[in-house]
Parts: sequence; C-alpha cells; structure tokens
Amino acid sequence: MTLPAPAPRSRLARRRPAWAGRNYSLLTGAAVVTNLGSHGALIAAAFAVLEAGGSSGDVGLVAAARTLPLVLFLLVGGALADRLPRHRVMVAANALNCVSQAAFAALVLLGEPRLWQMMLLTALCGTGTAFFNPAAEGMLLSSVSGEHANRAFALFRMAMNGAGIGGAALGGAMVAALGPGWVLAVDAAAFAFAGALRAFLDVGDVAARAPGGGLLADLREGWAEFRSRPWLWGIVLQFAVVVAVVGAAEAVYGPLVARDHLGGPAPWGYAMGAFGLGTLAGALLMMRWKPRRLLLVGTLCVFPLALPSAALAVPLPAWGLCAVMFLTGTAIEVFGVNWMTTLHQEIPEDKFSRVSAYDWFGSVSMLPLATALAGPAESAFGRSGALWGCAGLVVLATALVLLVPDVRRITRRPVDPTTSPVEEAQVPAKVTPG
Repeated sequence: MTLPAPAPRSRLARRRPAWAGRNYSLLTGAAVVTNLGSHGALIAAAFAVLEAGGSSGDVGLVAAARTLPLVLFLLVGGALADRLPRHRVMVAANALNCVSQAAFAALVLLGEPRLWQMMLLTALCGTGTAFFNPAAEGMLLSSVSGEHANRAFALFRMAMNGAGIGGAALGGAMVAALGPGWVLAVDAAAFAFAGALRAFLDVGDVAARAPGGGLLADLREGWAEFRSRPWLWGIVLQFAVVVAVVGAAEAVYGPLVARDHLGGPAPWGYAMGAFGLGTLAGALLMMRWKPRRLLLVGTLCVFPLALPSAALAVPLPAWGLCAVMFLTGTAIEVFGVNWMTTLHQEIPEDKFSRVSAYDWFGSVSMLPLATALAGPAESAFGRSGALWGCAGLVVLATALVLLVPDVRRITRRPVDPTTSPVEEAQVPAKVTPG
C-alpha cells in the first residue's frame, strides 16, 4: 500500500527549527513586538509627566499606579487564565493595554494631561499586564516539549531581553526626536499588532477545562498546588527579598552613586546596558547547556546578584561596575531558564497560570516597600551601609533556600520525544535522593 506523501511545509515552517512550533513562534514574535514598544513607553511616560510640569515625585506616583494593579490582580488573572482559554485572556489584556496607551498618547499629543489622568491610564495598563502575564507564561509553558524546553525558553528569553534593550534605546531616541506622545502611540500600535498575532494561537490540543467551583475555589486550588511544593514557595520567598533589595539598589542608589562618584548618568546607563548584554550571553549559554540539577544550578547563580550592590558600596570604577553587571545578567539568565524548565517539568498543565500568578505576586510584592524604605535606610545606615545590607540580604536569602532538600535534589527528567507538551506536563515529578 502506498502511503500518502506528507503535506509540504510552509516557507515559514521550513525556516524555523523543528521544535519551534506554530504557537511558540507566534508567542515569541508577539513578545518581541510588545517588548520593543513597552520599554520605550516606560521612558516616554516619565518624560510625559515631566513635560506636563510634574516633579520627580509625580513620576514615582505614575510608576506606582502601574505597579499597584499588578500586585492586586495577578492572582485573579492566574485563576482566570486556567479557567478560560489562555489566548483569549491574552488578547483581551492586549486590547486593554492598547486602548489605555492610545488614550495616554492622545492626551499628551493634544494638550497637557493631568496627573490623575496619567495615573488612571497607567493603572489600566498595569491591570492588563496583571491578567496577561500568568496567561502568557502558562501558554508558553504548554507550547514546547521537554526535550527542547531548555533551548526554547532560552531563545524566548533572549528574544525578549534583546527587544527590551532595543526598545529602551529606540524609545529614548524617539522621545528626544518626536516627543513622548508618539512613543506611547507606537506602544499602543504594538499591543494591537501583538494581540492580533496571539489571536491565531492554536489551542486545539489543550484539553477543555473542567468546570470548577468558582473563582475563589480556583484560587484555593492554585494555593494548595503552590504551598504543597517547598521548593516552589521557598524560591518565591527568596525572590521576594532579592527582587526588593536589588530593585531598590538599582532604582535609588545606582543613579546617586553614578552622580556622586562615576561622573554622571552615562556610566550608569553603560552598566545597565552591560547587564542587558549579560542576559543575552546567558540565554546563548543555556541554549546549549542542560544542567542536570536544575534548581541547584539556578539557585547558585542567584548569589552574583549581590555583586552590583557591593560594587556600588565600594564604589568600583565604571568599567568594574560594567563587568559586574554583565556577570550578573548572565547569571540571572541561567537561573531564569532553569526556573522555567522546572515549572514546565513539575507543574500540571491545567495549573500553569495559577502557579505563575503566585510566583509573580510573591516576587514583586515587597518591591514597592523596599523602594520606599531606601531613603530612610540611607539616612539610618549611610549609603554604603545600606548597599552592603542589600548585598547581605541577597546572600542570606539564597543560602537559606539551599536548605530546602528539593532545591538541591530536583533533576532534569528524560522525556519521550513522542509525548506532546500537554501530556508531558501530567507525568509525575521525580526527585533524585540526596
């Protein structure tokens, strides 16, 4: 019997790797588009406030208006993304982001926006992000197979980081040349285009969600999944501390040290650029390296996050700070890829988004408080003392999480290449004895 000839692959399918399926390619392309727009829009929003006569405190209020809804709605967003088709949640969130950024752009281009208007529109954008992030991470985790997960997550993060670097540079140049309003308009268009791409995601292979007992029941089920895994909540608690103190050091102390000891803002910009390049180097490394003990290797790579605070405390010259930031970017990318691979391996597919929401919530929950306390800490301990304290907290939190047995023991699981990503996510986890 003659078998039918295989259907010819499209030109696009022939160009991409065999493991980069349609959903993965659409998700990566859409993420690049939104990161190009969003990183420029962050700069544009700050300059929009200043050009409207606002102070640095007003810039902080607009930034806080973006962060607060992110914290408030992340858990609800995660529950909805595991209850509804994830791509619909993503498209709806992109639509909200598009409308809010378009309205922000119109206010800036047509007149002098008021502070409350900018805060409201920025809060709507943050709300969209809160619903988008858990759905997007769940969709990405379900789009690849374990055999290629490491490479897929590394390439995705490299594309996102590269787009973020390019978006910040392009956005800054566009703000200087055209003004912040046009950059916000470009960001709105980017959300519209990315939402259109995400509308074409194929969810035919994803099993229909079983009807649950309501939103609160879904949240409780997600919480039970989260707290039942000590390695999961241990690392989230670790990052609640790490993200808070590293964020405070970079947002508050870094610019001050650059102004007082490094000659101005340019060296700090170079250092942040070196961090971005480090993340690209880390992603390239992880496309080839598949460490067996995923969380142990990843957690050891969190220790270098103490180095930027220590370098600012000394302070090191600009070239030394850039070297430290490059190393830190590389190390955190190794952690990031191993973390995503572990979640993909250990968490059931139907709970991806809720677990992701608890992860995001825990990781960012202390950041606003730490940023607010940075000034009082400097007054109490001195800038150098506060920075050494930041470095010490990173080391302490990371050392403590290594005491959790599963952090040291969870290993990469061999995967049957014939198993689909969704089927693979249901395989029970295996932990190597210590």
